[in-house]
Order: sequence, then C-alpha cells, then structure tokens
Amino acid sequence: MTVLEALLNRKSTPPRLMDDQGPSPADVQDMMCAAMTAPDHGAIRPWRFVIIEGEDRATLGQVFAEALRRRDPNATEEAIAKEVGRPLRAPTVIAILARVTLDRPNVPPVEQIVAAGCAAQNMLLAAEAKGFGAILLTGKNAQDAHVKAFFDMKDEDEIIGFLYVGRAAGPVPDKERMAPEGYIEPFGKGAAA
Repeated sequence: MTVLEALLNRKSTPPRLMDDQGPSPADVQDMMCAAMTAPDHGAIRPWRFVIIEGEDRATLGQVFAEALRRRDPNATEEAIAKEVGRPLRAPTVIAILARVTLDRPNVPPVEQIVAAGCAAQNMLLAAEAKGFGAILLTGKNAQDAHVKAFFDMKDEDEIIGFLYVGRAAGPVPDKERMAPEGYIEPFGKGAAA
C-alpha cells in the first residue's frame, strides 16, 4: 500500500469495534518514530506522548470521572460510570499533548499545536499501517482543567487528543468521503478591492 492509498483509505475505528489486542512495545515505538517525522518549525518538538495501558486506563477513567463531577456536580451515576469506562474501551490509549514553548517568538503557539496535531496524525496512520484500528478522540476531557492538571500541563499547553488503539474485532464501516471541491476557496476571496 502506498502512502497515498493509506491516506485515502484511512478510517477511524470506534473503540466499541476494537478487541483487547493492543500494539506491542515495538508497534508503539514505530508509532512514536512516525510521530517524530511531523512538520516542526524550529525543531521544538512540542509533542509529548503518555502511553496508558493495563490498570493505568482505570486510573485515567477515574480522572475523567472526577473531571465530570467538577464540571457538573449534578452528574448522574450513569454519566460518571461512562467516564470511568471510557479509557477501558481500547487496550491502549495514548494521550497526545502539546507542550508549548513561549520563548520562541518566530514559532507562535498555534504552530506548535499544529505540529503536535501532525504528530498525532502520523501516529494514527502508523497504527493503521501496522494493522490496528485507531481513533483520535477529544471531547470535554481534552479541554478540562482537572485532566490538564493531571498531565501537569501549563495554561498554554493543549491536549491534542486521546489516541485509542486496538485490533478491529470485525469490519469497520466505510464512511462517506467528501469531495474536496466544496472546501477550496479562490485566492483573493473577501480581499478588499
């Protein structure tokens, strides 16, 4: 499969469609190596990866549950239980973080966050190239102050998302691909005359 074929055929695998077989340490290492090739103005390497497997997934679930309790003191037990179980849906969860450096004026925070997002995409593609299903999830937990504090993040840092990785237990449904024409804007659109 060529790189272009991999890109054009990429699809997210929801955790509910994953079995309990996660990537080996060598697989994760390959994913990390792919991440390190992401575009990175200034060679800052603003990305950080936290590999969460085994019982650590339950700990992350407790962090998510506490975050929900703090956001919504009236959260139902069902909603709290859903947060507890969220990281347990895949054998491997990788938190992808952007550690932003503020002392590089020629590389603004947005560029560093985009670089970490590119690293996340490379990891996602590498996981799929190795035969795993994967999905990058964000949601409220990726923006939550309690979750960010758990990962020892500064105000300027961002959680890019949580990469869930596991073998697909069966076929993953195809998703509709949008034609790019509707997303192309002509040069000068909206420019002052």
